[in-house]
Amino acid sequence: MLEYDDARSGDFSPLRFVRPGKQVVLGLVTTKRGELESPDDLARRIDEAARYVPLEQLCLSPQCGFSSTVEGNRLSFDEQVAKLRLVVDTAAAVWGS
Repeated sequence: MLEYDDARSGDFSPLRFVRPGKQVVLGLVTTKRGELESPDDLARRIDEAARYVPLEQLCLSPQCGFSSTVEGNRLSFDEQVAKLRLVVDTAAAVWGS
């Protein structure tokens, strides 16, 4: 499970060390802000990661829980639901339903 929701996270080149058969969960959807990522951008980033690990070994998730600090992240319930729906819809588009 790897956080890749911002530029600080770096590129996907470390994925070249992943052994065959191991699953990699890409935390591409941020839980730090309520704005939704573009499904096209998420699909593009998954394609970038697939240069290093076969697509069948990749998964998509939020980068962290929705309350990763004592104060929690300032996302409403509806924003959290929208983030999770984005993950499900993007995964269905990339890997099929």
